[in-house]
Amino acid sequence: MRERSGPSDIRTYRDLVAWQKAMTLAECVYRVTTALPADERFGLVSQMRRSATSVPANIAEGFGRGRKAEFRRFLEIARGSLFELQTHAELARRMGWIKGLALTQMRDLMHELDAVLAGLIRSVKARAD
Repeated sequence: MRERSGPSDIRTYRDLVAWQKAMTLAECVYRVTTALPADERFGLVSQMRRSATSVPANIAEGFGRGRKAEFRRFLEIARGSLFELQTHAELARRMGWIKGLALTQMRDLMHELDAVLAGLIRSVKARAD
């Protein structure tokens, strides 16, 4: 799957770099959360996975709505889910359950995705006004 697309190359939500990065982050979260304690399976693991999958799902749903205002609203919801995930990841770090390379990779992906989402939201807003 390609990582860079010009505006004319965007045919589906799968062409959006934001969706591609969000899917990569969701995969990372699923891998990382397998190492969390078993008694967190229905707690923090579930919350992290839910918020991680919510990001690309909201990007896709918003794109599918076909209106710029709704797309922007769903992008903002996706960004909110990303912030929720960042909070869960910070708690897992503080508990000592996520550390080292796994923590660094997840943080880097979250930071990149936040920047991409913020830029996409600005772009959609500018075109809608």
